Amino acid sequence: MEFTTQHLIALLPLLVTCATIVVVMLAIAWKRHHSWTFGLSVIGLNLALVSILPALKVAPLEVTPLMMVDNFGAYYMALVLAGTLACVTLIHAYLGGESGKGYPGNREEMYLLILLAAAGGLVLVTAQHLAGLFIGLELLSVPIFGLVAYAFFNKRSLEAGIKYMVLSAAGSAFLLFGMALLYADAGSLSFSQLAAAGSSSVLSQLGIGMMLIGLAFKLSLVPFHLWTPDVYEGAPAPVAAFLATVSKVAVFAVLLRLYQLSPATAGGWLNDLLTAIAIASILFGNLLALVQNNIKRLLGYSSIAHFGYLLVALIASKGLAVEAIGVYLATYVLTSLGAFGVVTLMSTPYSGRDCDALYEYRGLFWRRPYLTAVLTVMMLSLAGIPLTAGFIGKFFVIAAGVESGLWWLLGALVLGSAIGIFYYLRVMVTLFLVEPNLRRHDAELHWAQRAGGIMLLFVALLAFFLGVYPQPLLDLVHHSGLVALAN
Repeated sequence: MEFTTQHLIALLPLLVTCATIVVVMLAIAWKRHHSWTFGLSVIGLNLALVSILPALKVAPLEVTPLMMVDNFGAYYMALVLAGTLACVTLIHAYLGGESGKGYPGNREEMYLLILLAAAGGLVLVTAQHLAGLFIGLELLSVPIFGLVAYAFFNKRSLEAGIKYMVLSAAGSAFLLFGMALLYADAGSLSFSQLAAAGSSSVLSQLGIGMMLIGLAFKLSLVPFHLWTPDVYEGAPAPVAAFLATVSKVAVFAVLLRLYQLSPATAGGWLNDLLTAIAIASILFGNLLALVQNNIKRLLGYSSIAHFGYLLVALIASKGLAVEAIGVYLATYVLTSLGAFGVVTLMSTPYSGRDCDALYEYRGLFWRRPYLTAVLTVMMLSLAGIPLTAGFIGKFFVIAAGVESGLWWLLGALVLGSAIGIFYYLRVMVTLFLVEPNLRRHDAELHWAQRAGGIMLLFVALLAFFLGVYPQPLLDLVHHSGLVALAN
């Protein structure tokens, strides 16, 4: 194929991100400076976000047989880049300033790893070929091994890194075996040619089934979820935020594209398998979250349940479903970033372990009212309470389920949401409890001056705004061609 200027424009978000990686790497080699590295990363990610606009003007465009830059890909690229930008801001607060207080090791490589993972996410959401899918997934996963174990002074962080590496490798093995079976059946690795082959043979269904297992590992769906709470607890708080949002959004976007295009997924036993996984994820995720006294583990189990809800829209896969997934993922990313952001700012600067035990949040309102306000809005949004962004996402998923008559799944969703309200309210009540001898305002009052604090306040306001007036998000999802994919 002939490479033109249009192809380069379509690839701009990925090219800018990769250029940022090179610049950050050279800057670290030249002189280690935490604030400079942070500044370069933020500038690069902002430029990559802005470059989506010219890319949209030439979309849809097949850049190579491996990648397709279309409106669907552009929407998810924006989600990946915005999520990464928020996580980079949290990392800067988490590692501490230059003056010896904070993380004692090298700080700059953390930015390099998260930028590499973001580049993998961009490849993943534009993949239209199984080889592109695999390259993107590995480029996303491998830097996360290092990020999870980055706080190497903490044995929980090292344990989490090893667990994630071993189980991620197992997921990749399933994925590769599934791809091999699909190739044996269709003679091609391209999504469109797999769809054109129109095969619903045992081989192709087995291939799709194996791939679903591999992707379910990455999305931590039951029964492939065992790594999630341990990894979330052991990983540094901003890395747990990245893992819960950007990493999962990129994997779910490619799963949606594959599911919409492959005939092997139309009805049959695979739909029944997905239904069982969805119900198990919703019920197990919520029930296990009930007994947690660690806020990062609680959010980990909660994310298992949320991706169970998303499977309802994936199984519906027609009408409102693709739009519902776009809306839900945007609201989920916003809310999870806010929740993990509060844990990050409670833990800053790095001091050996994160402030993640629930008792440490007891009476937080009397010490840090701004953080309490943010966490309260996030918990209400995760619970799907009206006037928050989470309610809009859940409403769309339920509407997609009703449209397709998935009554068993909707029953599980309603039951799971009812259980969820209990443990989210438990966290909120803890924030307002008064203890004897409680010191008021023992924290510095200028936390909101930090980029992380300002970003968190913005996230909380946006979650509230989208709950009250969701039209801008709905228009964005509708115009980004997500609906076209379903037709």
